[in-house]
Amino acid sequence: MTDAAIDNRPDATDSPFSLAGSTALVTGASRGLGRAIAIELARAGADIALGMRDHGDLADSDPAILQAHADLVDDIERFGVRALPLRMDVLDLSESRAAIDQAAAEFGRLDILVNNVGGGISEPAIDVTADHFDHVWALNTRSTFFLAQHAARLMRETGGGSIVNVASQAGLVALPGESSYCISKAAVIHLTRCLAVEWGELGIRVNAVAPTFIETDGTSEALSDEAFRADTIERIAALHRIGKPTEVSGAVAFLCSPAASLITGQTLAIDGGWTAR
Repeated sequence: MTDAAIDNRPDATDSPFSLAGSTALVTGASRGLGRAIAIELARAGADIALGMRDHGDLADSDPAILQAHADLVDDIERFGVRALPLRMDVLDLSESRAAIDQAAAEFGRLDILVNNVGGGISEPAIDVTADHFDHVWALNTRSTFFLAQHAARLMRETGGGSIVNVASQAGLVALPGESSYCISKAAVIHLTRCLAVEWGELGIRVNAVAPTFIETDGTSEALSDEAFRADTIERIAALHRIGKPTEVSGAVAFLCSPAASLITGQTLAIDGGWTAR
């Protein structure tokens, strides 16, 4: 979807930060950064498809998961937009492509894709196995490429759109014991540039965000180690504190909005100054 098309929709506001009338799909939306991003895009006015690995049979058999998904739908719909939970394991490309197609069919189009899912395996480079390397690469890089590709094929039919990839500061600096993760996120950053250059003529903008350590359920175990937490805070060289999910979600919403209409191929470091040192 072109930025002009967003502006010209009858239910759009005059704000260049508004996403009113647009549609978005966020992967890994059930918790952490994904949940915060989905809520922030909804706050800006977008209908949200929620890609969730544990949606479906697993959620149906676990009341806690089912309630968490229902709460997220409620949190989104209170902004007067639609929420569409979808089963989506990004390691299963067939399932993920089907989820993207379902979102576009339910909403009539797909304007925004946020590739949020990611993860790593902490181990010294000398001990990394081929299976571990392949898993991290598939989770962070392979999925980002092929989900973006499938979404772009839909977006080009409706005049364009915006794709935001969640990379990491680990793609900009070396983190000991995180070599496979760092490599995969560095690839996401360069992939973002490549796709932006190729797809600009289709009206598709592609950007990335590179967060530092953020307080989520995914980082809670590591950050509960007092020595690790203190070292991390020291390395966040300017602000010296751990980030919050909303400090990433706001940046993602900006990159998806008409306010960022001339921004593509960029990676925004949300790192409190870590990479500036």
